[in-house]
Amino acid sequence: MNNEVKKIVIVGGGTSGWLTAGLLAVEHLSHTDTGVEVCLVESPTVPPIGVGEGTWPTMRATLKRIGVRETDFFRFADASFKQGAKFARWVTGAQEDAYYHPLVLPQGYQHTNLVPYWLEQCRDIPFADAVSFQARLCELGLAPKQFTTPEYAHVANYAYHLDAGKFTTFLQQHCVEKLGVRHVLDDVVAVKSHPNNDIAAVCTKQHGDISGDLFVDCSGFKALLIGQHYQVPFNSCQDILFNDTALAVQVPYTTPDAPIASHTIATAQSNGWIWDIGLPTRKGVGYVFSSAHETLDGAERTLRNYVKDSGCTQSESLAVRKIDIIPGHRQTFWRNNCVAIGLSAGFLEPLEASALVLVELAATMLTEQLPSNRQAMDIIAKRFNQKFTYRWERIIDFLKLHYVLTKRTDTDYWIDNCRDDSTPDSLRDLLALWQYQSPYHGDFTQTDEVFPSASYQYVLYGMGYPLTTPTTQRKALSDHQNAAQLMQQNAQLTAKLTRGLPQNRELIQRICQQGLHVI
Repeated sequence: MNNEVKKIVIVGGGTSGWLTAGLLAVEHLSHTDTGVEVCLVESPTVPPIGVGEGTWPTMRATLKRIGVRETDFFRFADASFKQGAKFARWVTGAQEDAYYHPLVLPQGYQHTNLVPYWLEQCRDIPFADAVSFQARLCELGLAPKQFTTPEYAHVANYAYHLDAGKFTTFLQQHCVEKLGVRHVLDDVVAVKSHPNNDIAAVCTKQHGDISGDLFVDCSGFKALLIGQHYQVPFNSCQDILFNDTALAVQVPYTTPDAPIASHTIATAQSNGWIWDIGLPTRKGVGYVFSSAHETLDGAERTLRNYVKDSGCTQSESLAVRKIDIIPGHRQTFWRNNCVAIGLSAGFLEPLEASALVLVELAATMLTEQLPSNRQAMDIIAKRFNQKFTYRWERIIDFLKLHYVLTKRTDTDYWIDNCRDDSTPDSLRDLLALWQYQSPYHGDFTQTDEVFPSASYQYVLYGMGYPLTTPTTQRKALSDHQNAAQLMQQNAQLTAKLTRGLPQNRELIQRICQQGLHVI
C-alpha cells in the first residue's frame, strides 16, 4: 500500500464533486507531473438532484480560487445576484408579515451591538432596516454592485442564485480543461479494500479498478462509500426539522424583462414553506413540507396556486419534480481513507441555503489540510469529524430557530414545531439566555461559524423576540451616542446606495454582454 497521498478519487459528480475536484486540483497542482492526481468517477446514468440554486458569499472566494472568471460564470451558469433572504408569513401568517436576513453585518458590528439601542430608541423600524442597508436594496430589486465594480468585488456583500445543472457542466469543463482533473464516466459496481479496511480501489463497469490513496464520496443520497460500503450510521433529525419532501418546478417569467429578485423569497405555508429564486431566464420555485402534516396532492395544489398567484398563466401545465428528504447527517464524515462531502454526508431542508456552503467548507478544509501520507490521515480525519459534527448541529439549531419563534397556530404543523420536545436543548438554552441579552460574539465557540451571531439577531428580531430586560442602562453615554451615530450612518448609506445602484436584471445583462473588469 502506497504510503503517500498522491492520488485522490472522487466518486460522484454534481456540484459537490466538481467543486471538491476544482479546489483539490488547483491547490495541489494536478495539472503538473509532480502534483496530486485528482480523478472524478461519475455515473453516466444517474442524474444530479439539480435544485441547489442558492449559495453563500463564500462561493465568490471559491470560484476565484479555482480560477473562474465571474463574467464566464454569469454567462454559462444562468446566475444572478443574491443579497439575502426574505421570510414572508413566518410569524403570524398575515399578508404583511415579512422580515429580511441580509448578507451584510449590522453597522459597526465588530465593536458595537446595536440591538439594545434599537429596542430602546427605534424598534418601530424593522431591525434589518435600522442596522443595515441591504434589506432596502433587496426590496427595491437593486444589484449589490455597479458595472464598474471589478469581478468578485462588491458594494454590498453578495452570493449567487444559479442553475445547478448548468453550473455543474461549467465546473466540469473548467476542471478538466484547465485544472488537470481526470474525468471517468462509468458506474461504480464494487469496492476493493486493503487489509486495514482502507479502500484500495473502486471497481467500474467499463474502466476496471480505479485505485487511489484517498477517496471522496460525492455520490449523493446513495452514499456509495460512506454509507453502503462503510455502513456509517445516519443521524436523522426529523424529530426537530419535520420537512421531508420537496416539490420543485421551473417557472417562466411573464415578460423577458421582468425584474429579478436579488434575494431568496421564503414564504411560509400551512405545512411548510415555498422557496422562490430568480434566475435571468426563469424562476426556481419549490414547496418544502412535512408529509406527516400534508398530503402530496395538497402540497402540489399549494405549489401550483402559489405559481398562479405570482402571475404565471401556465401554472397547471408546468412539470413538478418530487424530491424525498431524510433530514440529518452521518455520524462521522471521514472513515479510514474515505471522506463524505455533499449529500452523502447529509442534507437538511434548503432553508438558508446551507447545502452548498457545507460543500465548500468541507472541500476547503480537505484541500488545506490534505494529509501528505497515511500516518497523518487519522489525525486530520478526527479534526474534520469534530469540526463538521459541530457545524451540522449548529445549522440544525439555526434552522429550527425560524420555526420555534412563530406565533402561528393555524395548523398542527406550526403547533408541533413549537413543542419543547422538538427543540434541541442547545437552542432552548440560547433562547433562555437571549431573553436577557442579545446574541453577540461570545455566544459561539468557533471563529468560522456558518451562521454568525448577526444571523441569529436578524431572525430573532425579525420575528419579534424582544429582550425582557433592556441592557442599555449599563452603558455609558458615549455608547449611546456611538450607537445613534452608527444608525444615522446606516440611514445615510441606505439613501446613497438606493440612488446609485442599478437594477439586478440591468447589471446582469450588462455583465453577460460586456463582461466585468478584472483586477
